[in-house]
Amino acid sequence: MDMHTVVVGTSGTTAEDVIAVARGGARVELSQDAVDALAAAREIVDALAAKPEPVYGVSTGFGALASRHISPDLRAQLQRNIVRSHAAGMGPHVEREVVRALMFLRLKTLASGHTGVRPQVAQTMADVLNAGITPVVHEYGSLGCSGDLAPLSHCALTLMGEGDAEGPDGVVRPAGELLAAHGITPVELREKEGLALLNGTDGMLGMLVMALADLKNLYTAADITAALSLEGLLGTEKVLAPELHAIRPHPGQGASADNMLRVLAGSGLTGHHQDDAPRVQDAYSVRCAPQVNGAGRDTLTHGRLVADRELASAVDNPVVLPDGRVESNGNFHGAPVAYVLDFLAIVAADLGSITERRTDRLLDKNRSHGLPPFLADDAGVDSGLMIAQYTQAALVSEMKRLAVPASVDSIPSSAMQEDHVSMGWSAARKLRTAVTNLARIVAVELYAATRAVELRAAEGLAPAPASLAVIEALRAAGVQGPGPDRFLSPDLAAADAFVREGKLVATAEKVTGPLA
Repeated sequence: MDMHTVVVGTSGTTAEDVIAVARGGARVELSQDAVDALAAAREIVDALAAKPEPVYGVSTGFGALASRHISPDLRAQLQRNIVRSHAAGMGPHVEREVVRALMFLRLKTLASGHTGVRPQVAQTMADVLNAGITPVVHEYGSLGCSGDLAPLSHCALTLMGEGDAEGPDGVVRPAGELLAAHGITPVELREKEGLALLNGTDGMLGMLVMALADLKNLYTAADITAALSLEGLLGTEKVLAPELHAIRPHPGQGASADNMLRVLAGSGLTGHHQDDAPRVQDAYSVRCAPQVNGAGRDTLTHGRLVADRELASAVDNPVVLPDGRVESNGNFHGAPVAYVLDFLAIVAADLGSITERRTDRLLDKNRSHGLPPFLADDAGVDSGLMIAQYTQAALVSEMKRLAVPASVDSIPSSAMQEDHVSMGWSAARKLRTAVTNLARIVAVELYAATRAVELRAAEGLAPAPASLAVIEALRAAGVQGPGPDRFLSPDLAAADAFVREGKLVATAEKVTGPLA
């Protein structure tokens, strides 16, 4: 576990820090400038709370109930009540890394000094993260506007010592017991604080940041497996020449082509188009791999741009401005993040689709240019990888369903006060499934392509050094090579881990140097 410390200041955070806290268990500290900004903003809120004029979130109800002015003696109850009533999630528990990202990103906004909470509220959130306490958050409850309300409410409930949370040992217990066991005093919320803990796009943003990191690995992995398939199919590397991609200068396309060329360097399997079965051109799934993979890469670049902007943002309503005004706004709307989450699900589905087409080509004796049917040892007696491709096809089919955008839907809520919502949380949840499926799809191509390359090598054709390194590492990871039929699920699971954990990319890079 990575136990370095992430310092949260007033100017946002980075994707690397989000991942360090969410996945690496990094400790969190508030900077002195953040503590000072929190205290200064709180003074403004306290001054407004003392005035007779109603201020939204400070001395009024919420949403469609904002027209009621709340007397001072009921305001602490008001803040407790918003947390309790909004903690209305249902369904399975959300993953620990997602909840940690959610809390850390909410802390980032608190530390900006624009929310008006007291420093001790932010410090308690940091203490809960550092103690390894993870609030129980449920799958359903966010419409992505006003932010991820139910998920954030479940986190705020833990700060109050209420509801359930998971301890560092993974056991779910009452939150109050866990706080007491770690010496953390529950927060007694005051004006504005309950609302400030709930009103942000933190859940969908955290999932976006982690998806971008995972997809970066998978896009490079897919370039490697596409190169291996090209070798297995005796394709030509000439279509990867930089001068061809320079005349259509999409950056991602050029990067993917370069990755494939570097993996194929020194291969004796490429360029056999005029041998026994002449071909003028390879099929689209082989020849156009850089164009498809590259377009997806460019979408990732756009996603990182949006994520970076959001990571530098303070999302709350109302917000405390530097001149002392407390103003209502609509910055909690999740549309910018929701769109990108949906874009990524689309490109992930298409990458899965072209990947499956290459696998199918490797298994079809009529299109594989001399490979045995289904890459079987004794076709007819053995089925080879026939059903591995079925599994891959089932995953691709689900990817296409997951690519249907969530952000085009909107169900009005809060008595039509919140009459257009982003559904960004839903977009993020389905993207997580898509990313998991994509790793499996790439793993099946890796499994088929490495077997095909080994079968070619047995005929005396030398694969590229990078390909040989991948095959050797994959076999060392427990994924077996050509041979009679065997129980395939363990091999496929090991190949999935090899791809998902970054071992495929790391292995190839030992030969090629850093890949894009």
